[in-house]
Amino acid sequence: MSASTMEATAVREFRVEVRDGALEDLRRRLSETRFPEKETVEDAAQGVQLATMEALVRYWGGEYDMGRFEARLNAFPQFITEIDGLDIHFIHVRSPHENALPLIITHGWPGSIIEMLAAIGPLTDPTAYGGNAEDAFDVVVPSMPGYGFSAKPAATGWDPVHIARAWIQLMERLGYTHYVAQGGDWGAQITDVMGAEAPLGLLGIHSNMPGTVPPEISATLASHVLGGGDPAPSGLSGDEQRAYERLNELYTTGLGYSIEMGHRPQTLYGLADSPVALAAWMIDHDARSYDDIAAAFRGEPVGSLTRDEVLDNITMTWVTNTGVSSGRLYAENTLGFFDIKGTTVPAAVTVFPNELYQAPRSWAEQAYPNLIYFNEVDAGNHFAAWQEPEIFTRELRAAFKSVRRPT
Repeated sequence: MSASTMEATAVREFRVEVRDGALEDLRRRLSETRFPEKETVEDAAQGVQLATMEALVRYWGGEYDMGRFEARLNAFPQFITEIDGLDIHFIHVRSPHENALPLIITHGWPGSIIEMLAAIGPLTDPTAYGGNAEDAFDVVVPSMPGYGFSAKPAATGWDPVHIARAWIQLMERLGYTHYVAQGGDWGAQITDVMGAEAPLGLLGIHSNMPGTVPPEISATLASHVLGGGDPAPSGLSGDEQRAYERLNELYTTGLGYSIEMGHRPQTLYGLADSPVALAAWMIDHDARSYDDIAAAFRGEPVGSLTRDEVLDNITMTWVTNTGVSSGRLYAENTLGFFDIKGTTVPAAVTVFPNELYQAPRSWAEQAYPNLIYFNEVDAGNHFAAWQEPEIFTRELRAAFKSVRRPT
């Protein structure tokens, strides 16, 4: 191996250092915010409400600790390594317990590695959080290309399939001969693709937003984007009908952000120039998550999704100027978000009540021929690990118990 190749594949230590003046500039921009008039309806039907944004800006520019996200990330071992010409940033925490199961967790949009921080401790050191040593994981949490402190692709080609293959390479580079993978949102799609690639070392996957929708139903839903389209399917069970109705709501009224980023991500210059534009865009992912985030800025957080957590994520996105680069993943993608990806490895599914849809067990069994775990929990939204880290941790321990190798 040549010296240049060794240098490119090296795993280098990394520490977050926000550039001088960046936070002062952010405060200045927040102080100069020009708000629009109040929405003309009494609910969030027109988007992020003025009262929510006024509360967010007031707290962000006044009480929020601007250095919080930097300190939180620097409390974990962080690294950079180059894969296919692109620097990938990741957290890597090895468990203090022997025979820990290596686990790679992938975030989504508008989230980031911030989503996973509260779960890392319980996953890597379960005895410190009421668990057992045999439940321990080594945890790897990479930032997807164009997100956070990973590099921004300068050309097309970094789609979910490419990222899945890069993650397989990353785990091999870290010396893991066997491991498991987990994801939600984009992370769910990437994890499903890893399960379809089925590398020798991948023992199983877990998803909190699984790709289970049968092809004929997926085609019907796609025809409903912006209304109209094919008639609803018949003969569905109660759980399947519930899933269809939730997805149909999403496809007809909830995909505006996805359509814009999927077709015209470069148009969103406001995400680079205005922290308020960025914040509003990021908290308007889906109606149920928005409700919980709005509650946090009223002083009524749901679970662990507090206003500080939300602003840690937005602040990191602002200082790295990754609002547009992260959105380009929608333009790169050619896979259906909820479609079956062909996973063949052992698969586990946890259904959270306020996820974009609640996958029926019948669909999960068709999508994952080797389904080893399926459970519905009673709390949590689209940002499962972020909002309910205890439930998330418990689910991963249970989901992967059967694939752990004997000690």
